[in-house]
Amino acid sequence: MDVMQAIRGRRSIRKFKSTPVSPEDLNTVLEAARQAPSWANSQCWRFVVVTEQEMKNQLARCFLSRDPTRENRGAVAVRTAPVTIVACAQKKKSGYSSAGTPFTVRGEWSMYDVGVAMQNLVLTAFALGLGTVHIGLFDHKKVEEVLGVPEDIEVIAMTPLGYPDEAIEPRPRKELKEIVFRNKYGQQ
Repeated sequence: MDVMQAIRGRRSIRKFKSTPVSPEDLNTVLEAARQAPSWANSQCWRFVVVTEQEMKNQLARCFLSRDPTRENRGAVAVRTAPVTIVACAQKKKSGYSSAGTPFTVRGEWSMYDVGVAMQNLVLTAFALGLGTVHIGLFDHKKVEEVLGVPEDIEVIAMTPLGYPDEAIEPRPRKELKEIVFRNKYGQQ
């Protein structure tokens, strides 16, 4: 599968089969994340691989919902997928000097670096026939407590990982002319 096929074909999967993910496939997606570029090669990301059901249940209890009348679908996915990968980052590593001074107006670049690593991970998972969904709507501090994350590390995002038990149609994408400008913002 070429890269554009993976980019166009990947979907956010929230229903998973109970089929286990092989150690080889798990290592392949983690290796893809490890190969991502990062600010000054800081490689600030850290990944917690959760396979124990009770730990997944605890993670699911950390989810928030935009609609208080129903459970967050990500919580269900985390409980039912064979694997959940929690992406973390070292604080003040990406985008900072060795003295701890931010290099840019944005300061911390770990969200960007972890996002790139996660994109590598989810595209590779799709190429292997696995499903994922980027999740960020949860109580990050509670997840850090559940996982025993040290103070110099922060939880950024998570994804369940497993074989899809649903088929998702592509969602509409904006045309390039709506999002790309030439030489100046707003100029076609």
